[in-house]
Amino acid sequence: MKNIIIGTAGHIDHGKTTLIKALTGRNTDRWEEEQRRGITIDLGFTYFDTKSGDRVGIIDVPGHEKFINNMVAGVVGMDLVMLVVAADEGIMPQTREHIDILGLLGMQKSILVLNKCDLVDDEWIELVEEDIKEELKDTFLENAPIVHVSAATGQGLDELKDTIDHLMKDEVVAKDTKTIPRLPIDRVFTLSGFGTIITGTLISGTISKEDVLEMYPIERECKIRSIQVHGKDQDVCEAGQRVAINLSNVKKKEISRGCVIAARNSMKNTDMLDVKLTVLNDSMRIVTNHERLHLYTGTSEILCRAVLLDKDEIGPGESGLVQLRLEEQIALKRGDRFVVRFYSPMETIGGGVVLEPNPTRKKRFDANAIEELKRKESGSLADIMELHIKEHGDTMITLNELAKTMAHSVDELQEYLEELKESGAIYVFSMKKDIYLWHKESEFALRQKIERDLTKYHEKYPFRFGMKKAEIHMTYLKKVKPNVFDAYIDFLVAENAVCRKEEFLYLPDFTVCKDDAYKAIEKIITEAFEKAGYDFVRFSEIEFGKTSGDKADDVLNIMIVEKTVTRINDEMFTMSHLMDEAKEKIQQHLQKENLITIAQVRDMFSTSRKSAKPILEYMDSIKVTKKVGAESERVAYL
Repeated sequence: MKNIIIGTAGHIDHGKTTLIKALTGRNTDRWEEEQRRGITIDLGFTYFDTKSGDRVGIIDVPGHEKFINNMVAGVVGMDLVMLVVAADEGIMPQTREHIDILGLLGMQKSILVLNKCDLVDDEWIELVEEDIKEELKDTFLENAPIVHVSAATGQGLDELKDTIDHLMKDEVVAKDTKTIPRLPIDRVFTLSGFGTIITGTLISGTISKEDVLEMYPIERECKIRSIQVHGKDQDVCEAGQRVAINLSNVKKKEISRGCVIAARNSMKNTDMLDVKLTVLNDSMRIVTNHERLHLYTGTSEILCRAVLLDKDEIGPGESGLVQLRLEEQIALKRGDRFVVRFYSPMETIGGGVVLEPNPTRKKRFDANAIEELKRKESGSLADIMELHIKEHGDTMITLNELAKTMAHSVDELQEYLEELKESGAIYVFSMKKDIYLWHKESEFALRQKIERDLTKYHEKYPFRFGMKKAEIHMTYLKKVKPNVFDAYIDFLVAENAVCRKEEFLYLPDFTVCKDDAYKAIEKIITEAFEKAGYDFVRFSEIEFGKTSGDKADDVLNIMIVEKTVTRINDEMFTMSHLMDEAKEKIQQHLQKENLITIAQVRDMFSTSRKSAKPILEYMDSIKVTKKVGAESERVAYL
């Protein structure tokens, strides 16, 4: 079954509420003041079922210009609008403003309902209809079907229902129930015994009883205690339904119209929006830089300043790229529509679409920023993903964080992720807990830096294998987690961009320069260690003549990596073959006896206790022996 929402629009007293009562048998004026004054002040809700069995939710929005903010809130989630025009009056000023607002908010499907036809003759109806068609040229209502009705007598109601049924079946597209749930809140109240209750139109996804969601922008987790759809308890509600939800963990005083509930960590609060703003053709206002405006989006009304990014001013019928700097936080999604009204006097001057719901602060006339927004305006979801990934060149961005920033589910982005990956636009590093994404241009720029600096490093330190991996990590990608950095290094090695030997990285065409100077240092080290035998000489005690200590250190490290020298501890080193012989003798001893002591090692290698102890500690480190009981005693590790 398809769930759709129909909204009404039109001038005050043109019969919107009466028409809905005639269609459904219910009065949507809930408040005593509304019924007493005969006008709709707040949003009213009801429903009816079509002949084909689909359920239609109806939102009755106020027509009076003082309640235009309620009217904008009511448009959220609408699939179809009925523009109600009284046949005895025709198009009125408030009707025009409603048409402008609906157009700015992206409404496309519509029915023109010519009401109160019982009050005028056919000739008058024909004249009014021609006048209305002229007024609706170049609007989304230009080709809307026209139905003549009288809500008071019931005339034309069957035809109106048939028209609604036709549009529902053939033209209105069902909302996406497989994405992140999002419910802009238009009412909040309490009931004794239940606590906090919110209402709104679920514009995407599904919500189930016992779900734990998040309330934005207050960032509070809230549990779904119960759900009602059109007054009936349900375990699940779907996009396209008017719902009332009983929440726990959040109080009424914390919530207001404009809050949104959605999946946890699926959205981000912001106090800035990058938008494409269009000023209405018939507006009497020109938007200038830093103009203070009323912003209406979803069910929110917020004051903001408009920073014009690509123009000095935006006049009637013109569009521009604008950064709206908000006076309160909000949580939106790319593609959300909005309306702006002049600060004072309050009149609708334009609106548009959100290009970036979580932007950075931009300067006016910044060519790069303008080009980026133009791409976001015209690009696909994959293009937008790519731009977001590119913005995180020094950190990478996780798929979960990207989904949250874009207010989409991970599943929604997977298809586009594969597209970007296959095109070579991004690199993907899959870790146990998350997937890290990196733009190819960011990676290429870093690879160039690494290759350039490795070249300089090899020239400066010819007796070193290369830079330590940890040094490269802290120099270039210190904000990236070590395991992700390791995955990137593995990628570079697979690409043959660098080579790795233990913890050193070097360029593929580099070899250690074992020239005469190197060989001379190597000879001094070898002779010193061989002469010392198991008495061990401290490396710092070896004399290298005029050779710098750094070069001697470098040669020693290469000998260690090449396994001709073994590091016993931070100060002691020896030739590897000596420690191999020591290992074999100690293992042979432990095959005959269960225990070996420092004194026995001292005697075994004709050395001092000062050297025997490091020998056993080294054997502990390579799991030949292990300490038991006394400090001086060891047993076989296995």
